Amino acid sequence: MTRAGDRGTISMLTVIFTAAVFLLAGLLFDGGLAIHARERAYDIAEQAARAGANDIDQPALRETGKAQISADAVQAVGTFMAASYQGKNLTWDCDPPQPQQITCHVVITVQSHFLGVIPGFGTFTMKGTASAHPDEGNP
Repeated sequence: MTRAGDRGTISMLTVIFTAAVFLLAGLLFDGGLAIHARERAYDIAEQAARAGANDIDQPALRETGKAQISADAVQAVGTFMAASYQGKNLTWDCDPPQPQQITCHVVITVQSHFLGVIPGFGTFTMKGTASAHPDEGNP
């Protein structure tokens, strides 16, 4: 003997539970993608800044004995980025190099997998910034 008021209760609970599990899986998976993209953006920015800091102004080094970053260091960063990250979903730029420091910025665009079905959650961007300076080492 069944009660008329209980018909379909389990079906409705299953639909709500499925939606909740899908949302939690999306937060877990796409949240992991976001964390990875942020770490990757900082990592790439650090590598790009190091590539720029390696471009030493040799005439100034010979004159003063001090390592200074070349005014063309952004071109060295561009060469590094083109060789290493061409075709990836990222953009980059650098602040004008100072004699003792260069700062690079990287923005990675990530396509969400689960949460992309929700309007406004299709893609997200993560940013990373890093600076580097020339290291003269110990004589």
